[in-house]
Amino acid sequence: MTNITFSVPRELHIKMRKFQEIKWSVIARNAIEQRIKNLEIIERIVSKSKLTKKDAEEIAKKIDSGVAKNLRLK
Repeated sequence: MTNITFSVPRELHIKMRKFQEIKWSVIARNAIEQRIKNLEIIERIVSKSKLTKKDAEEIAKKIDSGVAKNLRLK
């Protein structure tokens, strides 16, 4: 597995430290994986449809917000 280092704002880091039991690398990895899946869906939609890339991105945003809303309800 490859390691990646990224920066977060100081305020966010302080908040993250309050929850040391959380494996933040897993959270980041899951978010990246989900974003890639969404981008791949966009690519498939664009390649098979008359939608523009912008149209597909707007659909993906709606899907993301719907998924996020659904997860908050659980």
